[in-house]
Amino acid sequence: MFMNRKRCVGLIVGLAGVVAASWADVPFNGLLLDREMKPKKGVKVYVKDPKRYTTTDKQGRFGLTDVQPDDTLTLVLSKKESVRVPVEGRQGIKIVLVGDNQVRAEKDDEIVNLGYGYVKRREFSGASSGISGDRLRSTGARDVMTALRGMVPGLVITGSPGNYEVTIRGKHSLLLSSEPLYLIDGVVVQSLDFLSVYDVDHVEVIKEASQYGSRGANGAILVTTKTGQSRKKK
Repeated sequence: MFMNRKRCVGLIVGLAGVVAASWADVPFNGLLLDREMKPKKGVKVYVKDPKRYTTTDKQGRFGLTDVQPDDTLTLVLSKKESVRVPVEGRQGIKIVLVGDNQVRAEKDDEIVNLGYGYVKRREFSGASSGISGDRLRSTGARDVMTALRGMVPGLVITGSPGNYEVTIRGKHSLLLSSEPLYLIDGVVVQSLDFLSVYDVDHVEVIKEASQYGSRGANGAILVTTKTGQSRKKK
């Protein structure tokens, strides 16, 4: 009886860990508007640690990861004014500032469906390298992975298109994959093998991509295409 109870407790703890880890990988997108339904720019947003935050862009958008269903967002509107917004299980949220320290918050499926589209680089210590599309094209290579070879310290790319092996700062495990996370215009993809350099606006290689949860443990390669960049400017 005692052993069964211990096993039950262990199972519950294990399941709780799995659930927490799964939420760490889920992007949380948000949109902040003022009372006139205009975007609110430059507002600091965080969950628990004010040193680990994001800020709204010029269109009022912000993105986070590792947001739990029962967490509360803190929005810092000024040095003296901030508001708190309960997540209440939502994976994306539209927030309207309707009055002094008063907000209206609602789920927005369009925001949720953007995936990592709004997730920005929060305060973190990981080094990163940015490379323009023009620099990639100057190599004479046609695909992105071939063009990236030798451009970023610690980024090792072996193999050929369709069979690349990619690591950032070496292999971390003999059993688990050391491949980085790939995103194109904020959307997670399996690889960048056949992405043409002629479609790329810029690439960012992040060595410690903790802002993407456990998925970013091996770093991340973020690609913004020419199409994605033009959408950002609108």
